[in-house]
Amino acid sequence: MIEKGLVQVYTGDGKGKTTAALGLALRTAGQGGKVLIYQFLKPSALELGERGGLRNIGSITLLALDEPWDMFESMGNRQAIERVKGAIHKAMKMLTTAAHEKYYDLIILDEIVFCLSKGLALLEDVKELIAHRDQHVELVLTGRGAGQDLIDLADLVTEMRSIKHPYDKGIGARRGIEY
Repeated sequence: MIEKGLVQVYTGDGKGKTTAALGLALRTAGQGGKVLIYQFLKPSALELGERGGLRNIGSITLLALDEPWDMFESMGNRQAIERVKGAIHKAMKMLTTAAHEKYYDLIILDEIVFCLSKGLALLEDVKELIAHRDQHVELVLTGRGAGQDLIDLADLVTEMRSIKHPYDKGIGARRGIEY
């Protein structure tokens, strides 16, 4: 379906990286393409609105790295870090196979950029995925903290920048909007 697959990165400290990727997933599915959304650091036990919304779209597959992770506590837990590093490496091997065999037209790696920035994922695994994917597979990588090495690998990089956010006024994440 996709004539020439590119590598897109959605990064920055602003809101909307995952949301933009999900919009692209809907666009691809609407044109008859098959989509895989793989969510890192968002275990399947999390009640995320996008999961319910995408559940009934047959051409979109949503998978999650099913390792316990708490964004506030896990980075201080050596065992959790090592467990997640191993699981991410294994997931990247699976994703590389899926991209190489063209099981999907679009593969979204949600929060992999954050994983790279925190040392939970290996840039070498991402390079392997990019290098070995079928030429018709589009990749989208989301998350805060894209380094120059990753930016150099991408064809398109969008930085979401926070100018004003309700959190600054004490308004927390809202069901159906932020999750």
